[in-house]
Amino acid sequence: MSDEVYDLGIIGGGFGGMTAAIYAGRAHLKTVLVEKGAWGGQINDSIMVENYPGLPSLPGRDLTAHVKAHAEQYRDDVKMVTGRVETLSVNPDGIKVIHTKRKGDFLCRAVIISTGCKPRVLGIPGEEEYSGNGVSYCATCDGEFYTDKTVAVLGAGNSAISNALLLTHYAKEVICVVMNNPGKLDCNEAEGREAQSDPKMTFIWNSTISAIRGDDTVNGITVKNVLTGEETEMGVDGVFSFVGMVPQTEFLNDSGVNMDKRGYIPVKRNMSTNVPGIYAVGDCTDTLVRQAITAAADGCVAEVQAENYLKETATVDAILGSGKPEAILFYSPYDNAAVAKLHQTEEAASAKGYHFNVIDITRQHLLRDQLGITDSIAVALYGADGKLETTLPLTGEDFLETLK
Repeated sequence: MSDEVYDLGIIGGGFGGMTAAIYAGRAHLKTVLVEKGAWGGQINDSIMVENYPGLPSLPGRDLTAHVKAHAEQYRDDVKMVTGRVETLSVNPDGIKVIHTKRKGDFLCRAVIISTGCKPRVLGIPGEEEYSGNGVSYCATCDGEFYTDKTVAVLGAGNSAISNALLLTHYAKEVICVVMNNPGKLDCNEAEGREAQSDPKMTFIWNSTISAIRGDDTVNGITVKNVLTGEETEMGVDGVFSFVGMVPQTEFLNDSGVNMDKRGYIPVKRNMSTNVPGIYAVGDCTDTLVRQAITAAADGCVAEVQAENYLKETATVDAILGSGKPEAILFYSPYDNAAVAKLHQTEEAASAKGYHFNVIDITRQHLLRDQLGITDSIAVALYGADGKLETTLPLTGEDFLETLK
């Protein structure tokens, strides 16, 4: 393991991760960005992106190229590495360690997780066996291989129907296997109408695929009616599955980072996780909307908060390592009552032999959170050995008596 310590480590090179890298580069943070291979993430599968502000009607791969080129402008500060992250751990001193399979370990003071999602695998008999040999999760990637052939599409949502429509540009027949009742799709209405009127597309309702068969490649499926249990054999040349996504967060299982039962990472408004100095952005979080633009916004927020975290940890380390008794006042500059007490509090603390410091809780809240302080204005007193003596709320008219 190298002793080199980065200010910021970013795991995942999707739009959230690359945006964070751009902001980190502009701030001259020493940064490492690790991506396992597909820079940009899922948007590369989009044949055309119509809703990215300022860049309308651009293929997903081209949009990725724009953002990646922007991030690469900061290569003096941002190291972009292709590698697979296996685990993330936190040392007792708070340093985060990104463990990769072949590129070694990266020591970082703060980390942003931007690993996105991957297609959900149902475990249908034959699905794993023929993955890459007739079973696909990306029409943009593999559609051309099925020119003038028959394919089955499993799913009824936006992803399934938009990919099925794309496949009509190549395949002679697209069979959509849908669990819903006849005529009911879970996609947007415009694409739903287009799909159901397309002469190349047929729908099998109230059904799922119960088996995939073939020789060297796929040559057929078993379709099961979910209401009657009846099974029907059908000949197809390929199967495209679009039945949801799962977060790529397995590497966090022993990291201490909280995840929900589905594997998504709960985050606060500032994109922070439950572990100080670790942030998460984009599709791998418990967000309501999963789009490239929202991931980019998350990346901006997380990087700015990571900067604040780095500044605060450096400030606190310097204060507690000064060898002097220290008083730290936590206050909000937007609280007039708190601001009015600053000078008197400094005088009282100095009279007791403490060196006086202030922390703006609207920008830096790490130490306040660790101490469990909830009051709008409070002071923490530390001895010359850097150990906490006490915390005191300084609310009310008798706040000076409290301090004394």
